[in-house]
Amino acid sequence: MEIARSAARKLALYRQGLDGHRTPSSNTAGVLEVIERLGYVQIDTISVVRRAHHHTFWVRVPNYQMGMLQDLQSQDRQVFEWWASAMSLVPMRDYRYYATRMDPKMVRSWHRNWYAENKDIVADVLDRIRTEGPLTSSDFKSPEGFKRGGWWSWKPAKTALEVLFDMGEVMVAERRNFRRVYDLRERVVPSWVDTSTPTQEEMDHWVIQRALCGLGFAPVDDVRWGRWKGIGAAAESVHQLGETGEVVTFEIEGEPDRTFCALRETLDAVMDAPDRDPELHILCPFDNLVIQRGWLSRYFGFQYKLEAYTPAAKRKYGYYVLPILWGDRFVGRLDAKADRKARTLIVRKLFFEPGFEDCETYLPALVHKLRDLAQFSGCDQVVVETVIPEQAHTSVGCALAAEA
Repeated sequence: MEIARSAARKLALYRQGLDGHRTPSSNTAGVLEVIERLGYVQIDTISVVRRAHHHTFWVRVPNYQMGMLQDLQSQDRQVFEWWASAMSLVPMRDYRYYATRMDPKMVRSWHRNWYAENKDIVADVLDRIRTEGPLTSSDFKSPEGFKRGGWWSWKPAKTALEVLFDMGEVMVAERRNFRRVYDLRERVVPSWVDTSTPTQEEMDHWVIQRALCGLGFAPVDDVRWGRWKGIGAAAESVHQLGETGEVVTFEIEGEPDRTFCALRETLDAVMDAPDRDPELHILCPFDNLVIQRGWLSRYFGFQYKLEAYTPAAKRKYGYYVLPILWGDRFVGRLDAKADRKARTLIVRKLFFEPGFEDCETYLPALVHKLRDLAQFSGCDQVVVETVIPEQAHTSVGCALAAEA
């Protein structure tokens, strides 16, 4: 079977929850539904608009409030933090699979060596948490005479917390003003969680199911998930899941030398679904749909790079540029900043992608979404400074005025 590239994009958007087929509830259950569907949501420190993980949920959960995630993590214990593609929020029900990577043999050798050479510091940190309860790094004083050097030159207790976190001995119980609060693993992982070690077959199947649930489709010979970049028996595991009817294989138009796979439920749902009016989404740079830049370019034809770490003079689009998805097509991008003191969402530059001309139906949806984004960012108004191409500036201004 061969499917069109447009159908492949629909597979991705269906799994990402961006095609309008399902709307999660506006509560913690809706947030959990999103994270379990995506598999992980990446955390990042940049807060130019809102932090990336909150932005990812805002796109998918109606009337999302940041306290929902706080409750889900600190009270309900339905999610935890660890490494996926980067530091991420992941479903607690997947704990046993991530725990295999917390084994001392699997963590970085530098961490193992530091742990072995600083057992007194490690023991002191664990004893204090065990006795005093959840603690932050700031609850530990630096030793007398300690001077911090570069970015990674942490005080010993901070290093111990990071090493213990990677090894799974402590976990993040909650975030306070984005600061990690650490507690012992046994006080964070609920009793209902299966902590048994998965077999290799279980692990292989989980990687495939997680990847296809998050991405929508993947090449049979290159199924990847977070730090599990390539597993030994990918093709064989796909075949096994195919025999049970859970996974189906196919070709994609224009990819003659590769076979792809998807969850059968996903393929059936997309192929049987009626056409929908396009929905507009303003995504963050770390959104699950755009985080794999090569995949994004290949299947959506959208070249994208976060330029926050690029010198200002070399930036093409701006510091913190948000991709704009309309239907199954990326039609623009904008460089935004939330000036919360002035309660204004400032769009320094709004770009229309080359060749995109359907402004009549697009602009009202964009302006409406910009106002929603402003509200989510703690702002009351939107100011667009520059539009590229320049001739579209008047149309954008009129649309903003009409929406006011």
